Amino acid sequence: MNLNTPPRQRALVVGLGVSGIASALRLHKAGWDVVVLEKAAERRSGGYFIGLFGTGITAAERLGIELPDRFSADIANYNVDRAGRRRRSLTFTDAIPGQARLVVRGDIEDGAFNALPEDVEIRYSSIPVALRQDADGVEVDVEDRAAATATTERFDLVVGADGLRSTVRRLAFGPDEGRIHRLGYMIAACSLPGPVPGYRVKDGIVLAEQGRSAWVFPFADRPPTVLFNYRTDDVDAEFTRPAIDSLRARFGPEPTGETLGWLLDQFEQAPDHLFDSAEQVRLDTWHQDRVVLVGDAAWCLTLYSGMGASTGMAGADMLGTMLERYPGDVPRALRAWEAKLHPFIEFHQGTGMAMRRLFVPADRTEYRIRSVMSRVTGTTLGRKVLSKRQHRSKAAQMKTVDIALA
Repeated sequence: MNLNTPPRQRALVVGLGVSGIASALRLHKAGWDVVVLEKAAERRSGGYFIGLFGTGITAAERLGIELPDRFSADIANYNVDRAGRRRRSLTFTDAIPGQARLVVRGDIEDGAFNALPEDVEIRYSSIPVALRQDADGVEVDVEDRAAATATTERFDLVVGADGLRSTVRRLAFGPDEGRIHRLGYMIAACSLPGPVPGYRVKDGIVLAEQGRSAWVFPFADRPPTVLFNYRTDDVDAEFTRPAIDSLRARFGPEPTGETLGWLLDQFEQAPDHLFDSAEQVRLDTWHQDRVVLVGDAAWCLTLYSGMGASTGMAGADMLGTMLERYPGDVPRALRAWEAKLHPFIEFHQGTGMAMRRLFVPADRTEYRIRSVMSRVTGTTLGRKVLSKRQHRSKAAQMKTVDIALA
């Protein structure tokens, strides 16, 4: 053993989602010993539609995450109504600025997990219950729920990558009041067993009405997924009954028609689904000394931005870069990381709010504008012109930025 070699630093990553696995990968690459806590008893599988943009694709490649691309050139998209009328519209890659790779969340998590070295320690059914910092490190009380035991361990860095309702954020920053901002919209999603009746498996569908919408996202090589969106004045009330009851209430009382009715039935029968409110996390700072938040725990852009997974991986990648740039000085590395990343995230939080109008028109004015756009994109020329305009926008440019090198 070389006595002049400094001991390896030790990091705790909380959360085994996209941001957590990416953080563990990058920290290990930077020479850290990494322990990952995951509150679930096992790693989740499956997931729903994600458009991964240039920022995320570049970060994934640098992290060694191999990803499929489930897009096909003959994917088509249609605006539809309850009566069954349909009109061609932009596909996801046409409508959303920035070159995208279409995947499901499980694709990213599987690719990242497969890239993890064997010496990254993963503990399931485990959570942090207390954090105590000093100038040299963080003392963490860890609870193993499966074994009903608790231990106290010391780390040089704690990374909170445990999502919107982060335990690490609450332990390090205090209560969430004033930090989580509800947007007044509910989202619900599930995988479909096959194509929508009357459509190909590669056909996407958008049924948009005032205050509510249903999107079917198609893939080249697997059944599509459905995403429901609707506006609400009382988010808490939506959770007081089964998700399907809230959906049926919000998409009524009008007759659903064949397509919407089928989609609601599939959601009710799905073995697994997502039902949640659209919320953003807004913090003045994402770190407290040696505790740092990454991904949804820090900034939660909402799915409307299309950049959640991309920024989660890019933020983790850049975290490792800054720790390498300032070896032995974790607080300085975290300050530099945040200073560089904050303007990028603020931009996407703002555009996420604007992109919400694409997913669900909030009121009569937004619905009328969307109806006009639907007629424009119903023509080949209209689709080409609008797609070109979208891809030349600043939003498109910002979705492709390699933030670690910018």
